[in-house]
Amino acid sequence: MDKQDQALYPPVDPIAAGLKGRCPRCGEGKLFDGYLSVKKSCVNCGLDYGFADAGDGPAVFVILFIGFLMVGLALWTEVNYAPPLWLHFILWIPLTIGLCLWLLRALKGVLIDLQYKNSAQEGQINND
Repeated sequence: MDKQDQALYPPVDPIAAGLKGRCPRCGEGKLFDGYLSVKKSCVNCGLDYGFADAGDGPAVFVILFIGFLMVGLALWTEVNYAPPLWLHFILWIPLTIGLCLWLLRALKGVLIDLQYKNSAQEGQINND
């Protein structure tokens, strides 16, 4: 973030702005165009989102966290209540899909906003 950004816009909490899908500079404009595709720029402050590349990070976090949570809850339910298999399917599949979709968008927004706040760039190798 350069000094011009700090002078024109108050600091934005990247976690709160990312969870809401808001611009990392002004905290007002929308970050997403559709569900997961990032807009070209902020309509409020004009920030170019060309720097935004969350990569596979959000998907990895979602898979690990939701997978751990759902498997743990399914095992706990099986051990304590022993419901029929069809009930497991009706309960865990929609819950897993819903949580994954919600968390994927939220984590993508947070990671993009943190990239902006920390001026993260692609790694480079210097051959000096």
